[in-house]
Amino acid sequence: MRSGNGPFTVEDLELEDPRADEVLVRMVASGMCHTDLLARELPPEFFGGPQVYGHEGSGVVEAVGADVDGLAVGDHVVLSFNHCGSCTACDAGKLPYCFRLTEYNMSGMRPDGTKAFVDAEGAAIGSHFFGQSSFASHSVVAAKSVVKVDPSYDLVKLGPLGCGIQTGAGAILNTLDVQPGSSVVVTGAGALGLSAVMAAKVAGAGEIIAIDRHQNRLDLATEYGATTTMSGDPGDLTAGIVEATDGGADYAFDTTGNAAVVRAAFDGMNNLGTLGLAGVGFGDLTLDYLSLIGGRTITGVMEGDSTPRDFIPHLARLNADGEFPYDELITTFPIDEINAAEAASADGSVIKPVLV
Repeated sequence: MRSGNGPFTVEDLELEDPRADEVLVRMVASGMCHTDLLARELPPEFFGGPQVYGHEGSGVVEAVGADVDGLAVGDHVVLSFNHCGSCTACDAGKLPYCFRLTEYNMSGMRPDGTKAFVDAEGAAIGSHFFGQSSFASHSVVAAKSVVKVDPSYDLVKLGPLGCGIQTGAGAILNTLDVQPGSSVVVTGAGALGLSAVMAAKVAGAGEIIAIDRHQNRLDLATEYGATTTMSGDPGDLTAGIVEATDGGADYAFDTTGNAAVVRAAFDGMNNLGTLGLAGVGFGDLTLDYLSLIGGRTITGVMEGDSTPRDFIPHLARLNADGEFPYDELITTFPIDEINAAEAASADGSVIKPVLV
């Protein structure tokens, strides 16, 4: 992406050899996620310059740096977020909340300021988006972003596990730790929300409420485990949630970033309810003081509070066993149709685009 408001371009770039703490990966597939497109929504001054995006890659290791353990040429891998490995959050096992998360994932370069790609004019091109920059045939990837997976699994299916699917499922299974028989509200039924609905079913939730503006997505939510679906004005949603849960939901998870929808879900919880927020919103969320002292909790959700090397193989096994069919949400596009994939994601005609 050469500008925040221009199209993706398909170009030939030169790629450095992997450094001691990196691996070279031949990409097989890469999911496209809203995070890849945030440059479209931010003011131009926030654009970090020409950069290779992509942060849900899957592929095959072709070279391994001298200091990398546990990976070898030929390994099948899924790529996830990067982290420093030495801050207080990383030491506590809270890898998605790494204190240097932006530097390691969103800066368009390695932490030392170098970039791995060079274009035909000799200019450096941003790399290491989420440690990987997977919208490429090959990329030099931070070893901490790499998760080894069972080679019998289809790599085209596995790419989206690195971020969006992991976040939706992890919000339910890790962050909120939804208990059997409990009630869950999921606002937004895109890839993130539908992954959460599937995970709520895996967790054994008794009531799963899906909320979205589009009936086709609510139909999918029902197919994947929702027991109740809702649509309409945010001001009317709270009463519906309270009625469906006989007094208020135990958990809620927002993927919309819409403050009015978030407030409706918050007000629809009981006094011990917990609301997780993963939707990207740029406005203010206003809550009156009295609504907060009754015991309800709000928490942000990054990457589903997961440790990717444990959680991604777990989700892949659930999928292989037929319990977590997130792959049914995928529509594939060849890499040279990346702009069509973005358009299909933006207009809602595709739930989860995957570039191959």
